[in-house]
Formats: sequence, C-alpha cells, structure tokens
Amino acid sequence: MNQQAVIFGDRAERSWRALDARALRPDSAVADAQADGARDASVSESEIALRLDARLASALEALIFDAGDPTQVGRTLSSLVEQGLDVLPKPAHGQTLARWRALSRVAQRDLGLVKLYEGHTDALAILDELGSDIPTKSRWGVFAAEAPDFQSRATFDDPLSQAPGAPVTLHGAKAWCSGAQSLTHALITCRDNERGHRLVALSLDQPGVRISTSNWHAVGMAATASADITFDHARGWVVGEPDAYLSRYGFWHGGAGIAACWYGGALKLAKAVVAAVRRTPDAHRAAHLGAIDVALRGAAAGLRDAADWVDAHPEEDAMHVALRTRLLVEQAATSVIEHAGRSLGAGPLCRDADIARCMADLPVFLRQSHAERDLAMLGELHARERNDDAQWCL
Repeated sequence: MNQQAVIFGDRAERSWRALDARALRPDSAVADAQADGARDASVSESEIALRLDARLASALEALIFDAGDPTQVGRTLSSLVEQGLDVLPKPAHGQTLARWRALSRVAQRDLGLVKLYEGHTDALAILDELGSDIPTKSRWGVFAAEAPDFQSRATFDDPLSQAPGAPVTLHGAKAWCSGAQSLTHALITCRDNERGHRLVALSLDQPGVRISTSNWHAVGMAATASADITFDHARGWVVGEPDAYLSRYGFWHGGAGIAACWYGGALKLAKAVVAAVRRTPDAHRAAHLGAIDVALRGAAAGLRDAADWVDAHPEEDAMHVALRTRLLVEQAATSVIEHAGRSLGAGPLCRDADIARCMADLPVFLRQSHAERDLAMLGELHARERNDDAQWCL
C-alpha cells in the first residue's frame, strides 16, 4: 500500500505538470527567442514557447522576495516586466493554452504576485485588442469593479472629439484596485457625460490621482494591497469605442484566464500533498491525494478544452465557455483546499509560510467567482441551447 501510494504520487504530479509544462509565445520583448526562430525557420512556435517557458521558470525560481510585503510583490512584478516576461501569447490567436500555462506557473510561485501579473497582462491584451498604444516598461492594472459608492466619470476635452485616443478628465473613485501603489498605469471603466460606458487609460503618477489602502484589511491576498483610488481632474485618454470593454470578444477570454491562476494555486497545494505521501506513505493521506488527482485532472481537461474552443472561435461569444471553465476550476480548487488541509494537518498550515499563505490566499482569490450567480447564468445559457446531446456527448 505504501509503495503504491508513492508510485501514484509520482504519476499524479507528472500529469498535473502537463498543463504548465509549456508556456509563452514570442513577442517583441523576447527578442532572443525570436532571433533563434528567425535563424532557424524549422523551429516551431511550440518549440519557441518551450524556450520561453524555461526563461519564465528560471526567473521565478531565482526570485527572492517577501510574498507578504506588497512593496516587494510590486517590485517583483516590475522585475518580470523588465525581463520581458509579461509579453504572453494573445488570447484567441492559436496559443491561448500557452498563455494560461504562464499564468498558472506564476500562480504556483505566489498568488499575490499572479494577481498583479494577470491584471497587467490582461491590460496589455485589452490595449492591443482595442488598438491603443502601450508605454514602454509600464505596469498596468484593470479596475472595472462598479461599486455603488465608487463611481467615476470622464469629461472629454472637446465634446465633438470622442474617438478612441481622445483626451479626457476623470473625476470620482474606484474600489478594488489591486496593487495600485505598485503600478504605473491603469485601465478604468467609467461613464461619460452622455452616461455611456467608456474605458479610460491613465497614468497613476499624477497630482489628480490619490491611492489609499486604508480600507484593505484582508488576511488572504493581503499582499495585493487592493486600494481605493480617488480621481480629481486626473488626465487620461479613451480606449476603444463606447461599451468596448464589455462588448469585445476578449472580455470572456480574459475571464477564463483567471481560472488558470486558481489552477496554479491548487497545483501548489497538490504538490505539497505529493511530497507528504512520498515522505510518509499512509492510506488516508493517499486517499486524499487520489481525490486531488481527480479534481485536478478534470480541471486541467476543462482548461485545455476551453483554450482549444477560444482559439477555434476567436470571434464568437465565449461567455458560456468562460463561465463553465471558471466554475469547474473553482470546484476543483475548493476540493484541493479541503483535501490538502486534511492530508497535511496543522503543521504546514502553521509552520510553512509558503503553504500557509497559499491556503489563506486561494479561498479569497476564488471569491472572484460569483458562485451561485454564475451557476445560474450558466444554467440559463444551457437551457436556451436546446441541444443537450451535442453539448454533453462523448
């Protein structure tokens, strides 16, 4: 029984690693890998992705920072940006799974870090999709929460010029601005004078922007230092047409990518259980590992399937795919949290800073899901299809 548990742990870990075994597709910031490909036309994009994944893995392994310190987490994001490791494959361009593998890999290193990293890389994808310029070496956040007491409004400098890129002045406030103190720029959802929904880009380093973390009392995800931002004559520019943020195809592509971050956090806990089974084989501990294996294999299959669908249908509404994927991974991660805790016991939760932080962070991160509301929405979408056989057939 003991030997079988060890063998099972080895096989399970190799399987879970399949999702994050390859990542990153080339872009301007990774010129060294591009140059290799240019010199050798036989090098495929998947091979380039492997090389870039190795760079990301090496950089993450070399990182030394206090994951509980928001300032150090912000500096770590800056380091990844400086190395060009924030330039991921564009979603829905044939390498979506490689993008999600990169997010999963960073999440395994630290969930607070990936929260900022995912927001930054999502902002780059949005700016690219909507045709807006990106300042060099900038660090971005996407602040789109619409809290009742935190509303913002953009006023155009010229009411007759409201095209993308038009300058605006921003007033109001935004809540839930993760890592704002560590970022250089942000994308903000707001209203214009005609009460239309607009997306505005702006520098956070200007007199009209005030950032406060006084309302942030979280224990899990504490290092993200989610802030309230107040805008008083802040200057920015419009990105995209009215309602572009929500209506673009990439909205749900990015929403599904969050699940890859959750997966990475769950995978980190799973590996701790594998290590425990190897050290001290035990039937009960092995049973918990078996439950974790079931959860992670299902989640990984769902992420791969979703990535394939997004790449095959880049200009179709991916809402149902994103909801299903998020809910599937949320369910799997919740199962991993439960089984990892029961398998590992109190020791690592109290004496291993890395595992303790992950066990505190992941449940909070998962609440980015809307739980039963998302389940109800998915059920309603499914009911409208009236084609159960096509959706559920093997």
